[in-house]
Amino acid sequence: MTARNRRNKRRGADWETELRDRLREAGVDIERLRLVGKDDEGDHVVRWDGGRYLIIEAKNAKFEPGTFVREALRERDNFARHRGLSPKDVDVIVIVRRRGASWRQAYVLTTVEEYFDLPPEEA
Repeated sequence: MTARNRRNKRRGADWETELRDRLREAGVDIERLRLVGKDDEGDHVVRWDGGRYLIIEAKNAKFEPGTFVREALRERDNFARHRGLSPKDVDVIVIVRRRGASWRQAYVLTTVEEYFDLPPEEA
């Protein structure tokens, strides 16, 4: 691994930690998820009242919304499957760090289908 890759990986880990810590300070029940590889479950999980979960994929990288959302949806499905949950009971978002802005000004990504809980389109 090159020095540049190590530096980028460290910045990504720092962003994940900052996001988690700041959300905790704001009263959010959030924990870091640690699985990696093909069964990765996302970076963080938020536990909401009523038994719902929110998976957060945190990104500090070049803005690639389609790629980020596909990854987050796959990881949400892994999280649900590993716990015997329906993916419909697990929400998912991507939080993308904005260069030079506060963590509160990060972008939140999802799809219209996910946000409004719409059934998948038929091809």
